[in-house]
Amino acid sequence: MSTLDHVVLDLPFRGTWRARNSPARRVPSHGTHLFATTYAMDFVAVRGRRTATTRDWRTLVSTEPAERFFAFGQPILAPAAGRVLSVHDGEVDHLARRSPLALLPYALTQAARVRRGAGAIAGNHVILELADRGGFVVLAHLRAGSIRVDVGESVPAGRELAACGNSGNSTQPHLHLQVMDAADPFTARGVPMSFRDYRVWPRSGGPPVAVARGVPGESEVVEPA
Repeated sequence: MSTLDHVVLDLPFRGTWRARNSPARRVPSHGTHLFATTYAMDFVAVRGRRTATTRDWRTLVSTEPAERFFAFGQPILAPAAGRVLSVHDGEVDHLARRSPLALLPYALTQAARVRRGAGAIAGNHVILELADRGGFVVLAHLRAGSIRVDVGESVPAGRELAACGNSGNSTQPHLHLQVMDAADPFTARGVPMSFRDYRVWPRSGGPPVAVARGVPGESEVVEPA
């Protein structure tokens, strides 16, 4: 098992995305070490501060089509050079849930999804083995049928791997990203990650601030430089 203690990546998308469940806020970032998610981070595509094209009665009391969210279908890129170790496809993209009325019954089925394994949790996903024994990156909740790479394929940083979806344990389209020290998330440990050359849009307005290397804070809106 690797003694890897930190990995520096590129942001795996284009445009502006909001960081959620950031390890800059707390560790473990998702509230558990299960499945090597200790330092995982979620990214939700935004336009300004909005995550979707529409907000209507369904937003308040029901489920919503995944297609109305900006993240859905957006290209997901390799955050570093490496080899495609694993690909999982075939999970459906769920309806999205912003309403507390829709979120509550979904939360009650969380344990059942965990018991069903990686597909039910990560949804459609790619595991990338980074070059030079640099760890293993999981890119999860991908759109069904969108994966563009095959197992064993070598990819450069920035290569389009798939599209963002709403598969697995996901309440609205977003990308889940994590680094592990081994290939199997059931036995691996999470590895801290940071990102190079990106910009942060200040909450108070004004031009974006360049970051040479860092970890996006909770709810920060970031984009590649």
